[in-house]
Amino acid sequence: MKRVFSSYNLILAHHARNLLEAEGIETELRNQMLSSAMGELPPAECQAEVWVLNDEDAARAFGALRRPPPVGPDWECESCGESAGPQFTQCWNCGALRTPAPR
Repeated sequence: MKRVFSSYNLILAHHARNLLEAEGIETELRNQMLSSAMGELPPAECQAEVWVLNDEDAARAFGALRRPPPVGPDWECESCGESAGPQFTQCWNCGALRTPAPR
């Protein structure tokens, strides 16, 4: 197992874990309850950590975590007409999947 991410912010640690799980990388979240011990423990020990279960996945995990977020214009759902940001692949309103843009 290798640690690939750590943060004092538990939300960021969960987000990193979700990104990796979406890539098919098995992870484990450690120290997520230690933020309540801030001041009692050294600061480095109070960070939530994301670990990959298979060492072979570490390089792919680092790449996935450093990938820039999707950019581009918002898109409109063909089913219900709602607008969604470029990072979404599914409509928040009706659940329809985003169709690829014509090239």
